[in-house]
Amino acid sequence: MSSVLKNSFNQNELDEYSSQVNQLAKALVRVPSHYPPGDTHQMADAIVNVVAGFPNIEVERYPTLPHVVNLVLRIRGNTPGKRLVFNGHMDTFPLVNQDLWTTNFKGEDKEGKLYGLGVSDMKGGIAAILTAFKFLSQNTNLFSGEVVATFVGDEESMGTEGTKWLLDNVEHARGDAMISADAGSPYVLRFGEKGILWLNLFAAGKSAHAAHVHRGDSAIDKLLDVVGELKSLCAQPIAAPAVVTAAIDSSRDLSEQYSGVGETEVLKAITMTIGTIQGGRLSNLISDSATATADIRVPVGAKTSDIETKVHDIIKRHPGVSVEVRRSYEPTWTDVSHPIIQSLVANCESTLGTRPVVNMRVGASDARHYRNVGIPTVVCGLTSYNMGAPDEHVDTHELSALVKVFAMTTLDFLTPV
Repeated sequence: MSSVLKNSFNQNELDEYSSQVNQLAKALVRVPSHYPPGDTHQMADAIVNVVAGFPNIEVERYPTLPHVVNLVLRIRGNTPGKRLVFNGHMDTFPLVNQDLWTTNFKGEDKEGKLYGLGVSDMKGGIAAILTAFKFLSQNTNLFSGEVVATFVGDEESMGTEGTKWLLDNVEHARGDAMISADAGSPYVLRFGEKGILWLNLFAAGKSAHAAHVHRGDSAIDKLLDVVGELKSLCAQPIAAPAVVTAAIDSSRDLSEQYSGVGETEVLKAITMTIGTIQGGRLSNLISDSATATADIRVPVGAKTSDIETKVHDIIKRHPGVSVEVRRSYEPTWTDVSHPIIQSLVANCESTLGTRPVVNMRVGASDARHYRNVGIPTVVCGLTSYNMGAPDEHVDTHELSALVKVFAMTTLDFLTPV
């Protein structure tokens, strides 16, 4: 049993607040903040209006680009102590294939589900944080230290003007631990994620009629040769720490129910996807130029910087081909035994009735920015259904449960022993 359940606090009050979160989430879904263009001013205004009536809360705005504004919410406890940070992003995927939606993309309740664009990624998670903050703002006598929420405006564009900017410029955006409410599942808590290497590949050749191959120099052939050699990087053996491998393997059964069969092996291996490829002018003309983009994901146990070096070595062996690194960052992870993770495990189990597993994450999130500055971090968000696609939705029972999980975990972490 979570330690906070042994403490004296108004459980009925928390239950009442959690029952209100669905309406708040639906209201946030109605506020446009899709990327592109990623303008988060209206979302920031909506959140400020929500917390205007909360006691003991401090609100700060940090605009970083004309279309990007970030918020920092802060609630101080009864005595000095640790700081727990919650993180969420206000921008969402764009609306695609509107004609395929069978529900209202601006928010609709239906059979225990809440539908809407961005509800899982991640306006439902933001609503859960805000509702937990409503309870905490009225119960500051129950905890020491402080609880902070960082709501950022550019996660979909990789967070440089959102989470990373706040970490670099706002002292209290950092804390002793961080919980991200990004899309995921309270049944599968995520303690780390793979690194990323994004490449632009360019090949130059010499055009000639296809009948006269001896006079030409195919850029497409050069590019395909490079892609084939780059694919060989995926066979590189990985020496991950035993605790990471054990967590991934032990999570297999439950985690793959949510993320698909095969996730376990993907988490432990280097993977590469060629996202786009273009080249040539006519079917009977040797191509004089070709381009491609590649997405390489690097697991714990390998270094993105080492893979980048190997990429450049491969390119050097192929005259006429060049590479541009668009983005590069290392894999990150937090010790699964950290108190913030164990508290979340206990509170998810007590609230939802199922003990969650703790696993790595296949996709990217702003959690990596916190881990990169040494802050223990875990992702605990809502199970996403059809994320970024028609009829995106979440489970309303899970949404209300997440409010309780966040509030109780805060009291666990910030209550002196």
